[in-house]
Amino acid sequence: MAPLPVEILQGIYLGVLTGILPALVAWAMGFAFKYVTGVSIPGFGVVVMALALAGVNGGLLALTDENILDSATGPVIVTAIVVVLMLSLYAHAKGDAMGAAFPKRLSLSALRERTLSADVVERVGGRGRARVTVVGEVADMEGYPPLTEEIRKGIKEGEWRFPAELPVGELETRFAERLRTEFDLTDVSVALDERANATVAAAPPLSGLSKRIPAGKRAVSVETLVPTGLARGDLVTVTAGEATVEGTVVSARSGAGSEKPAAATDGGEDATEPAPAPATTTGGEGRVTVAVARADAPVLLGTDRARVVVRARGTHREYELVSLLRRAGKRFRKVTVGEDGALTGRTLGDASLREEYGVAVLAVRRPDGWTLAPRGDTTLTAGDELFTVGSRDALDRLAGVTA
Repeated sequence: MAPLPVEILQGIYLGVLTGILPALVAWAMGFAFKYVTGVSIPGFGVVVMALALAGVNGGLLALTDENILDSATGPVIVTAIVVVLMLSLYAHAKGDAMGAAFPKRLSLSALRERTLSADVVERVGGRGRARVTVVGEVADMEGYPPLTEEIRKGIKEGEWRFPAELPVGELETRFAERLRTEFDLTDVSVALDERANATVAAAPPLSGLSKRIPAGKRAVSVETLVPTGLARGDLVTVTAGEATVEGTVVSARSGAGSEKPAAATDGGEDATEPAPAPATTTGGEGRVTVAVARADAPVLLGTDRARVVVRARGTHREYELVSLLRRAGKRFRKVTVGEDGALTGRTLGDASLREEYGVAVLAVRRPDGWTLAPRGDTTLTAGDELFTVGSRDALDRLAGVTA
């Protein structure tokens, strides 16, 4: 007869061998019963089931190994039974807990309706905002040309903020639409997790104008003074010499980087558009591509410079206001405050531009952003750009003072 410690070790060994199957069954039954009915199986039932399965399993082992029969003394059997019961009860408890925590209805729509984690939400003015961060490299979409490094960098390093209370699925849709608009992308795929980390795959613009030009129309690019806020789809009147042509804006660029060859194409044909245009223009010298009737295209192609007038867009009255001011003899001009100018270091109230020069300041643009309808306590510094309205003579006098 073996010493007691040896028999206990044999009992543990036998209990583990015979208790694996009862433990698996106890876990499965605990999980399934809790998940379906919401009620736990009583511990007594687990004990009876485990002992029954262990007896069957132990009997099968004994048929294949005679040493088990020879060592089946009282301490060995008792130790094995204790081990089997401990394994089964533990497995049942884990299965029961998992059945209680597992979602009853798990679907794709439920996953998309989840919101962002609270620790990534920024509170600004009582409202939650979340900054979406693009993780990893911006991938190319299969079947499309690769993205340019400029677009890839712009998506990766951009500042993307959205309302935090939106579901993740809605945030993915909004982010994709914003990327598509800002970079003029052909297609975008966005996957967002609960910590506002986004994985992005995108397709670059495909030579771009032909998709936006109706059949029978031609796209013509002209150099012009581009109005502020001009956007794709605006209806414009283009004046070239004595001729006047009406068309729809296909793309517009103003400021630096607007110089490029003129483009002319029929709807459905390829055209060259080197880089994506912004959603709206900031105003200034630039180029506008307009979709016009085929018969009107030669008129615009034969001119070096044209004048673009934006027609009112439904409830947007800003262009009608500009038209009324022009009819009253007013003009718009951007002037820059010089380092030695008379306005440098003074406030708008002290300068009394309206009283002394008959000029109103509509906005002030600085490197850190815009100030619309500036107050009288706004201090002017060198380099500030003033967007003003007044008569031609008044604007000339102001330009001489600010330079």
